[in-house]
Amino acid sequence: MARTLVLEEFGRLPRLVERPVPAPLPGHTLVRMAAATVAHLDLNVLDGAFGILPSLPAVLGTQGSGTVLASGTHPEGALVRVRGEGIGLSRDGVWTEYALLPDAAVEVMPEGTDPAVACAYFSPVGTAWAAVHPIARVRPGERVLVTGASGAVGAVAVQLAARAGAEVVGVVGRPAKLPHVPAPADAVLAADLSEERIGGPVDVLVDTVGGPVLRSALSLVRPRGRAALVGYTAGRELVLDLADFFLADVALLPVNMISRGAEVAPEVLRLLPDLASGALALPFERYGIERLAVAVERLRTGAAIGKVLLDLG
Repeated sequence: MARTLVLEEFGRLPRLVERPVPAPLPGHTLVRMAAATVAHLDLNVLDGAFGILPSLPAVLGTQGSGTVLASGTHPEGALVRVRGEGIGLSRDGVWTEYALLPDAAVEVMPEGTDPAVACAYFSPVGTAWAAVHPIARVRPGERVLVTGASGAVGAVAVQLAARAGAEVVGVVGRPAKLPHVPAPADAVLAADLSEERIGGPVDVLVDTVGGPVLRSALSLVRPRGRAALVGYTAGRELVLDLADFFLADVALLPVNMISRGAEVAPEVLRLLPDLASGALALPFERYGIERLAVAVERLRTGAAIGKVLLDLG
């Protein structure tokens, strides 16, 4: 039997039940799940607030990792990353101990990869890399401001911007998160944001939170600077006075990973050895499948440090 989180009603937490282990099918891979992300996308589906919703009852979970048990395509025993093909949206997802998944949703990972890294790395690392490089085009000697700098995307963006030769300031919303901003960034509370506190205007903003923090941070970008907009966990709306916006002359650059996934995939894979060695740090928290409520609460309240994972191994 497989312990499985089953969503029976939108707006309520899934119920932990036992289901039979799925039987193998042609064109599918049976995976013994090791880890799965609990992401804002999953919460939007759980709340019934996303554009693609499953028929209930449903198993959520859009990304995970595990070991191949049976497949006509992938080698048995291999560690794999699982994502895409409607998993956790239009078909059952990976908040379960055993998942039967389309072969196309399964990618074999390099031997020795930590299952937690395999599960969680692609989205935050790919998003951060896209924001810092092809979108904001951070150059050596520039000053970069990163909001949500203790989160998964923000923390990686801080490190990649520093690698690009930039001076980095990392912004967080809570004092408890200040120690979790990666070196060598200067860590600053959002409530203290000002030119005086950060030593003058910045060339680039990488914003991962949106809302009031974005409005404050935009005022610190110099004319002809760039702002890569990644997320909106602190608010989905940005109201601009067009006269002020034209005067500020800051380029607003959306980071759309739906359209850029294939573009960033080779770069993300190139960074995997650094993630494995710890040279590039990806923060995450792990919770057992029976502690989904705690994981969801940590994510909803913004208290979590980095990615939130369910440990299914």
